[in-house]
Amino acid sequence: METLKNKVAAVFAANGAIASAVARSLANENAEVFLSGRNLHAVQSLAEEINAKGGKAHALQVDAMQEQEIEHFLGNIIEEKERLDVVFNGIGSRAGQLQYGTPSTQLPFEKFMEALEVSLGSQFLTSRVAAKHMIQTGTPGTIITLSASLSRIKVPFMAGITAACAGIEGLTRTLASEFGQAGIKVICLNSTALVETRTIQETNSLNAKTVGIAEEEFSEQLKQGYLLGKSPSPIDIGQFTAFLATEAGALLNSHVVDVDFGAYNVI
Repeated sequence: METLKNKVAAVFAANGAIASAVARSLANENAEVFLSGRNLHAVQSLAEEINAKGGKAHALQVDAMQEQEIEHFLGNIIEEKERLDVVFNGIGSRAGQLQYGTPSTQLPFEKFMEALEVSLGSQFLTSRVAAKHMIQTGTPGTIITLSASLSRIKVPFMAGITAACAGIEGLTRTLASEFGQAGIKVICLNSTALVETRTIQETNSLNAKTVGIAEEEFSEQLKQGYLLGKSPSPIDIGQFTAFLATEAGALLNSHVVDVDFGAYNVI
C-alpha cells in the first residue's frame, strides 16, 4: 500500500518500542521518515532496516527535550523537503528512573515533576515547533501525541506518569483547536500496557514488589482485562498511527483514541 506516498514524517524517540513500530508502519505506507533519538546508533540501525526493505529513512541524533535541537531537526527537513506532513513523539522514561511503583507518600517531588517534564513537556515542544513549520509551508499535516490508559484508570503508585498522561490529552485538545485553523490535525493515541515492551515489564516488576505478589501473578492479572482476550502490540499501534496520518484519519481530529482491543478498566 502507498497511502502516504510523497508524505514526509518525523519521528522522535524513534529507538523506543512504540516509536520504532510507528516509523516502520509509516515507511511501509511509503512515507519518507526522518528518525531521531538521543541514541544515534539505535536510530541508525532502524533507518538501515527500513531502507533495506525498500523504504526511505534517515537518522539523526536529537534530544526531544531540547527545543533548539528540535528546531534544527525539523528546520532541516523543511529546507530539504519543503514540507512536513506527519510528526510522532514516542518519548518516555525508564520505569526505574521515574520510580514507578513508589507510593505517593514516598515519591520525591522532583521525580513526580520529572515525569511531567519529560512526557508532557516534550510533547508540547515537538508539537509546537512542528506546527510552526507546517503553518509556514502551508502543509495540512498531522501531529500525533502519545498518552496511556493510566489517564483514565485507577492504578496506585504511578502518580507522576498518570498526571502526565492526563496532561497530554488536555494538551492535544487545546492544540487541535489552535492548529486546526491552519488545517493541521492533532490526535492523541491512548495505549494500554504493551506487555512485551521493556517499560511495562519493568513497571510490572516494581508494582508487584510494592504490593507483595509475584511478578508473574501481577502480569497475569493484567492479561485478563481485555474484551478480546489479548492486548495490542507495538506493531498494532504502528499500523493504526499510519492510518491516522491519512486523510481518513482526519475524522478523529482532536480526539483521544483508545488503542487497546477493548480494555475492561478504561472508562
